[in-house]
Amino acid sequence: MSELPVIDVGPLLVPGGDQPGRAQVAAAIGAACRDNGFFYVSGHGVPSELVRRLDAAARRFFELPEAVKNEISMERGGRAWRGFFPVGGELTSGRPDLKEGIYFGAEEPAGTRPLHGPNLFPAQVPELRDAVLGYLDTMTGVAQAVMSGIALSLGLAEDYFRTGYTADPTILFRIFHYPPSAPDDADTWGVGEHTDYGLLTLLLQDANGGLQVRTSRGWIEAPPVPDTFVCNIGDMLDKLTGGHYRSTPHRVRNLSGNERLSYPFFFDPGWDSEVPPLPYAPGHRWDGQVDFTGTYGEYLLSKVSKVFPHLFERL
Repeated sequence: MSELPVIDVGPLLVPGGDQPGRAQVAAAIGAACRDNGFFYVSGHGVPSELVRRLDAAARRFFELPEAVKNEISMERGGRAWRGFFPVGGELTSGRPDLKEGIYFGAEEPAGTRPLHGPNLFPAQVPELRDAVLGYLDTMTGVAQAVMSGIALSLGLAEDYFRTGYTADPTILFRIFHYPPSAPDDADTWGVGEHTDYGLLTLLLQDANGGLQVRTSRGWIEAPPVPDTFVCNIGDMLDKLTGGHYRSTPHRVRNLSGNERLSYPFFFDPGWDSEVPPLPYAPGHRWDGQVDFTGTYGEYLLSKVSKVFPHLFERL
């Protein structure tokens, strides 16, 4: 059980259909975004077979020896910022996380634009490529549908984001593998307390749990709920709404005694998009953060550079 609401987004998957149902879903999403910015998404239509293939391939990869995993290390990904990093290789608030992982994004030809380009896939797990690319395509559709619900909840046209900020979205995807944390180690986190940078995150997590959300009622667990994704809004949507919708701190500690895998999918504005607040946006961010001006790409690069500072300096 979870204290976070479970919202069936099925009515949003067909643009223009079932208007009363869409309005009801949008109202539920708006309430969740105003409360703490976290909710579960059900009725999403993502095939269970695709999730099964992705999970199986990811587990095969993380069972490989470290030297083999390093054949697709992030140092080999260049400015595209793709590939594998080892346990402790990613920082949250300046501290190493107790996790390893792989960075992916939309598959594109090599170029000079940061965080864009070809993905790195392991030759030893060839099925990972099709699973990841199929998952990215499918989740992009789900994210656009959820954003249409967010638009409706704000009194905007349902295609407000789809035809604007996310007409050519920035797509980033991670697969994280968390070894078990020691129960008596209160200072080590799989991911330390943080908020997400962008518009929307859709998280697939396995059965082992560990995600915690900081609400007005204190820290709560966000345990796995079968056939759902955990959805949370990020700093950029908080900014666009002037703090009306909340980008909420969260963290991960794997106390299950088992290895834990999670699959966060980040759906953000287009790289070259300007990100002014929505026309009606009230007030300022709840935490007093200074507003950012410029393109989303400039904003994102400034954020990601703090996660891998040594790699950013080299590139």
